This record gives sequence, C-alpha cells and structure tokens, in this order.
Amino acid sequence: MDARAHWQDEMQSAWLYRQLAQAEPEARIGALFTELAGEAEAQASQWWPEGTAADLHPEARARLAAALARRVGPRRIKPLLVSLKVRGLSAYGAAPPGHAMPQSLDDVGRGHRQFGGGNLRAAVFGVNDGLVSNASLIMGMVGASASTSTVLTTGIAGLLAGAMSMAAGEFVSVRSQRELFEHQIALERDELEKYPEAEAEELALIYQARGVALDEARAFAKRLVADPKHALDVLAREELGLNPDELGSPTGAALFSFGAFTAGALVPLVPFFLGLQLPSAAFVGAALAAAGLFATGAAMSLLSGRGPLVGGLRMLGIGGGAGLLTYFIGSLMGGVIG
Repeated sequence: MDARAHWQDEMQSAWLYRQLAQAEPEARIGALFTELAGEAEAQASQWWPEGTAADLHPEARARLAAALARRVGPRRIKPLLVSLKVRGLSAYGAAPPGHAMPQSLDDVGRGHRQFGGGNLRAAVFGVNDGLVSNASLIMGMVGASASTSTVLTTGIAGLLAGAMSMAAGEFVSVRSQRELFEHQIALERDELEKYPEAEAEELALIYQARGVALDEARAFAKRLVADPKHALDVLAREELGLNPDELGSPTGAALFSFGAFTAGALVPLVPFFLGLQLPSAAFVGAALAAAGLFATGAAMSLLSGRGPLVGGLRMLGIGGGAGLLTYFIGSLMGGVIG
C-alpha cells in the first residue's frame, strides 16, 4: 500500500470515528472515538502531508457504517466496524472500574475469547443441522408414500448435499475471517513501523476509556508496544477486537463441519441401513432423531447458558415441528402428484 493509500485509510478512519462519536450513546466511548479521530488525522499527515479534506472520498462501506450507526448505534454493527479497521471496539467489553487493566499479555483481549471455541460450536450446530434437515427430508418422502428404497436414496442424497454445503460454507466463512485478520494485521504492522508512539497512544486511549488513569494507561501501552514479539498481537486484540487464537484452518473447519453434519444426518438413516422397511424404519428413525435433537439441544445449553432440560425440549419441539410439517406437506404433494 502506497503513502497516499495509507493517508486515505487513516483519514477515512478519522471521518468515521467522528460519525461514530456523534452516534454513540455512551459518553466514555464517544470521547474515545473523538480522540481516536484526532490520532488518525495526525497519523494520516505523516503518510501524505500535502493531503487535504478535498482529497478524502469515504468508500461506500464507511458511509453505510455511518448511516447504520446513526440508526441502530455503533455497538450493534461491530463486525462491519472491524472490517473497516475501527479501533477501540474492545472498550465495549470493558470490565468494571478497577479491573480494566490487563496484568499480563495473556489477559489482553481476554474478553474476546468465547467459551467452547469454534470447533465445539461447529460440532453442535453441524450435528443439529444434519438431524433436522435429513430427518425432515425423510419424513417428507414418507408422507408422500415413497417406497423404502426411494426414501433411503433420498436420505443419502440429502446427507451428501447438506454435508458438502456445510463444508463449503464453513470454508468460505473461516477463509474470509482469516483474510480480514491478515489484512488488518498488515496495516497495523505498517503503522507500527511508521509511528509506534502514536500506536501506543491509541492503545492508551482505549485503556483510559475502560477506566484507567491516562498516565498509567500510557506507561502500560508503551511497555506492550515496545515488545516486537507481542506488539501486533496486542494491537489486534485491544484496538481491533480480534482474537488470533480463535481463527482456525479453513480446511480443518470444512472437514469438521462435513463430519458433524454427516453424523447428524446418519441418525434417521440407521434403521434403513439395518434392513428395516417402512413404516417401521420411519418410526425407529424418528425416535432416534428425537433423541438426537434432545441431546444436541441440551449440548447447546453449554453455549447459551440455559438449562439442559429446557434446551433439549426446545430443540426437540423445533425439530419435531419441522419434521411433522414436512410430513404433511409431503402427504399433500404426494396426493397431488401421485
């Protein structure tokens, strides 16, 4: 990226910070955005001193973010703001006063860590999607009075199509997340080399917004940024709200999702593989799917904080409702087509 492009990036950030400051209902974060706007303008002048306001042309995403921030507030559009390299978003997850300052590098960005990690979440939702989609597909075919071989063939096709779709979606999602992170880190690396003192000051402003005295925040920020081994990691966590530890392999995520969906989609097919015929195969498959839905609903309670019984019954009700609805639709379609 050339000097003028860096200038455009920083000046757009400054413009967006001022828009966010006006839209932000929390005074401490609004003040942070205002101060970050000043820092961004100062940094822009180091890249291209002759640049003027007339040279600034905020891109469509930045204008969209500003419009959305005015309508719903900056907090609700954090993912979009991350993609626009808006710093200070970790202030939204600030601890109460007296606990805002990390005590070690491991504490930096601790609020961005999520329970269970991406693999647990992908496993639970993948199994659940496989159960609901394939069980519903099978029930629809049963409702349409299809033969046992037709139902089995349809179930296998649904398993393969769904698993590949899940894998492709997960690959694109994780790859896009990694590309965003890598792009943001590349920009931070350039800026850290160009003006480390300014980067430390931005970090200090973020800690100040989280309840730390400015002098103390500046001293701590300078210590963090001074260590080349950890500086980029710290800036990613505290300025951008990104957690490198939660970015996995796109290929690994795709394979994991494929396996999880397949495991769920296989459950209602088990009776057919064991040689059972309709309608027995449908009854046993529905019972197995119901047990699987309850189990995944209970497992989801680990992510949502709800009780396992409530989570299991809720998922059973949702999945069972989907299966019954598909069965009745299949019955109607079978009557019309048949």
